[in-house]
Amino acid sequence: MKLAVKNRAQAFTLIELLVVLVTLVLVVAILLTPRTGRRATCCRISCVNNLKQAGLAFKTWTLDNNDRFPMQVSVRDGGTMELVNSGIVFPHFLVMSNELSTPKMLICPEEPDRRRISATSFSSTIPAGVANQIPFTNDNRVSYFIGVDADEKYPSMLLCGDRNLSVDGVGARHGLNSVWTNSAVAWSDSRHANACNIGMADGSVQQPSTAVLRPLLTQTGAATNRLAFP
Repeated sequence: MKLAVKNRAQAFTLIELLVVLVTLVLVVAILLTPRTGRRATCCRISCVNNLKQAGLAFKTWTLDNNDRFPMQVSVRDGGTMELVNSGIVFPHFLVMSNELSTPKMLICPEEPDRRRISATSFSSTIPAGVANQIPFTNDNRVSYFIGVDADEKYPSMLLCGDRNLSVDGVGARHGLNSVWTNSAVAWSDSRHANACNIGMADGSVQQPSTAVLRPLLTQTGAATNRLAFP
């Protein structure tokens, strides 16, 4: 009788040990592996929020400019129309400095754009004696492309988005790039788990995978989409 009790106790101890081991494995898996996933999710959410703020700024700016985006308004009237062909990106955001909360939201938090240093002020100059301030003076302070032909009347046009785009197998270069509806477009790296973010002319943000990019282009209503990349 005592021997039977001893065997049951030993069996219970073995099961208990297995349960402890399995629990430890699960704890390690929970604590270690999701860390990268949680960071990636946070970066993607932050990027979406950046583009939503940018979309809202564009929409707000149109209210005082006859429903036109800065790219459709002459420089003499506060827009950037004459700068479109230069392919420079930052002026399109700079003219909306009153609508944008901070230049920091123009940098995607995901790698590799985290290595870009955001401006601390939309001012082009920093007062003497003020330390650690960075003016908003060039495209190195921006992560997102601009759809220079975007029009509020065509809500499916591309307005702005992640810059890691390749066209016909070649990464989009700095400056003005033409993308046709039959272009082979793809995300050029694994940022945001290969489903990067694009702000549309209606202010919404989409997260298309590479497979969805080409159909998205066909819905813009334009045979050619001119995109300015920083």
